[in-house]
Amino acid sequence: MAVEPMKKLNSQVNTITDLINNYDRTIFKVMLSTAFILYFCYIFCFTQPTGESSENYSKSNSIVATTDLRHIVFGIASSVDSWKNRHPYIDLWWRPNQTRGVVFLDRAPTDNETWPDTSPPFQISGDTSKFKDYDHHAMPFAIRMIRVISETYNMNFTNVRWFVMADDDTVLFIENLVEVLQRYDHRKYYYIGGLSECVGQNWWHSFRMAFGGAGYAMSYPLVKDLSKMLDGCIMRYPYLYGSDHILQSCISELGGALTRLPGFHQFDLHGDISGFLSSHPPAPVLSFHHIDSLDPIFPNKTRDAALRHLMKAEKADHSRILQQTVCYNHNNNLSFSISWGYSIHVYEKLHAPGYLHMPIQTFQPWNGFGNPPFMFNVRPASDDPCEAPHVFYFKNVERTNTLDHITTNYIRNAARGLLSCANNSADSISQIVVFSPIQPFKLEEGKRECCTVTEKNSNVTEIEIRSCLDGEASEWSSISSS
Repeated sequence: MAVEPMKKLNSQVNTITDLINNYDRTIFKVMLSTAFILYFCYIFCFTQPTGESSENYSKSNSIVATTDLRHIVFGIASSVDSWKNRHPYIDLWWRPNQTRGVVFLDRAPTDNETWPDTSPPFQISGDTSKFKDYDHHAMPFAIRMIRVISETYNMNFTNVRWFVMADDDTVLFIENLVEVLQRYDHRKYYYIGGLSECVGQNWWHSFRMAFGGAGYAMSYPLVKDLSKMLDGCIMRYPYLYGSDHILQSCISELGGALTRLPGFHQFDLHGDISGFLSSHPPAPVLSFHHIDSLDPIFPNKTRDAALRHLMKAEKADHSRILQQTVCYNHNNNLSFSISWGYSIHVYEKLHAPGYLHMPIQTFQPWNGFGNPPFMFNVRPASDDPCEAPHVFYFKNVERTNTLDHITTNYIRNAARGLLSCANNSADSISQIVVFSPIQPFKLEEGKRECCTVTEKNSNVTEIEIRSCLDGEASEWSSISSS
């Protein structure tokens, strides 16, 4: 009699089990479908560009289309009077029909003031009379200069990712600039520039400010929002020194901050900067400024001719220009410090790399205050034959598609005029030939290159620049302990 109830109970249990299994499968299908829907919503809704650009982006939200020169617009602050003497500095890097931008002038050129075809187009700055009661700035034309930003934006250039602002005596290294900007997401707020070389200048103005003469880059979204509030912001800062400090204050109001890059060179220095250029920091060279306050960077040349000479090397290999490499001739106890495309210093003693990375102070600070005066370590110029280098300057460069290297030649400008150090004189060397790889130098990999020295004869030394071998970073330690 108990069998029937048990059968009924088992049947009910099986029915319930089937219902649960069917329910689980249904829930699973619903969850799976929901997951697919959410995934595709994410792909189509959240990985698209958020700015003005309509370019395609990858599913991982990383930029597919690499930033190049056509994505950059240059705004250059100038005046008719200064342009007459300074336009050769802009012509060094401006590329007609490739670079985009405008020179802003204080007035229209007269009929007898011709405008070179090699220069950017010009625009007359807007009227700033409404700011008369707010202009207590020590820098003349500070308001006109900062409004170059909004006036450039309002010209409605298309397909813009970056705005780069500069003065009419700013020399830009645009290949390096483009490659540096490729590292940053132009859809976010970016304000990229450099400080002064002098502690006093940074203290007097701001350690959080990009010094405008060196040039600075701002991403499109930042300039878009900045342009909306710039005029009102100018009125809130009537007593700041100049345009670059006003700009930094306005960007702070928007929540932005400076991204510092050491390759922007304000050159708040006086005199001979060869000591600095011969020990350039490990960073891509992005700009030079204050050219008229400095000695020509090559001997026996005008400022303009010296810069054009440097640009010959930059054109051959922009990635290595001024990059420092240190190597040694063990047999003769000689140290070689190479600033590619500019100079080679030869020392009659084996010096540690860290010592050679410090610039020789051949220059003076912009002003007399600030202790220490510079934002970097320096070593004094010396008449000690073991400390003073033999100096060789860049002469020419050869790059051919049939070779796997670039050849640069460096010649002695003048005799050192000192006794030898420990009887291992380098006086006989008159020429140094450097072979460097044709492949670009990847400084972002975080390591300088190495080199090998070969004596071709008593007058000519050859140096091969190359990637460092495993463990070669410890070369100096093995030298110093031997």
